[in-house]
Amino acid sequence: MSESRRLRIGVVGCGAVAQVQHLPNLAFLREEFEIAGLCDLSETLARSAAEEYRVPAWFTDLRDLLAADLDAVLLCQSDPKVSAALAVLESGRHLLIEKPVAFVPEDVDRMAQAAADAGVVAQAAYMKLYDPAFRLLEGEIGAMGTELRFAQVNHLHTDNRHHLAHFRLRGADDLPDSTRREAVARRNADADRALGDVPGHVRSAFFHLAGSMIHDLYGLRHLFGPPERVSATEIWSGGLGISTILGWDGGLRCAATWVELERIRHFRETLEVYGPERGVILSYPTGFSRGQLSEVVIRGVSEEGEPFDRRPAVDWESPFIAELRHFHACVTEGEACRTPLAEARHDVQLVVDIARAGG
Repeated sequence: MSESRRLRIGVVGCGAVAQVQHLPNLAFLREEFEIAGLCDLSETLARSAAEEYRVPAWFTDLRDLLAADLDAVLLCQSDPKVSAALAVLESGRHLLIEKPVAFVPEDVDRMAQAAADAGVVAQAAYMKLYDPAFRLLEGEIGAMGTELRFAQVNHLHTDNRHHLAHFRLRGADDLPDSTRREAVARRNADADRALGDVPGHVRSAFFHLAGSMIHDLYGLRHLFGPPERVSATEIWSGGLGISTILGWDGGLRCAATWVELERIRHFRETLEVYGPERGVILSYPTGFSRGQLSEVVIRGVSEEGEPFDRRPAVDWESPFIAELRHFHACVTEGEACRTPLAEARHDVQLVVDIARAGG
């Protein structure tokens, strides 16, 4: 491996999130990263991305990428990612892995152990924890003290194609149908291991929890610790609607809802936290946006008894870029990882628990 502070990184998976976020951001952070190789099962995606970003090498087999001179790998391929992650870690490379990191809690244990054995950084790409607005929310909640009463998550999701239509994206139109069927079979096999025999609507909700609502769940866990209980879950609309009540010792409860509204070109994701005297509301943009800031509203009552909503300024920084800078600092400076892969086990287990409670 190179000894330079500029990390030679390989990117596995050249689909939508790589094209919209990761590759442009890595190119922007050219003093911290050199994109040394790309890998995708689709030759079309790997070759075209390499041409666009002037990457010297591209591959369709992960083994060939790992034979190159790399310090680290960003893993954002289609799920499941566990086998690829283990190969990266066992090769001695640092790993930044996109969500969902896994569908089965024990698989996270295996990856975390492989990272510990190799002595490398393994960071979950939980980008919302690097959002300046989330950091602001975190500070406000800390100032509210321990007497928190209620939290609420509302995640109104729409078909990602509405967002992706704004970008010129290349598709993996050269992959045979058998490759897609095999990926679906692997995902379903993981769902079987995680859940056992469950109805179809529960399995559908499980994948939505793992792939989308995971952002809300890891945010709650980071703020309050893992919930002690899933008090109730209701799953409706064939798995396109999920509501759950999470509880913590000490009295805090969170009502969290995720709903897919496929035909409505509207996205809304909010987290609200209330104590007895003050509340704070965080609103996120879609992850397929560039240059759009999250917003924070602080709600309370003035000393004169007048209600107020205050909107503090949010630093202008992409959470995707912030998480890459943090990954670089963890590798090159030994900074403590804010989103270690090992702790993602709590989130994977919570997804399983919520889905089972709705069965």
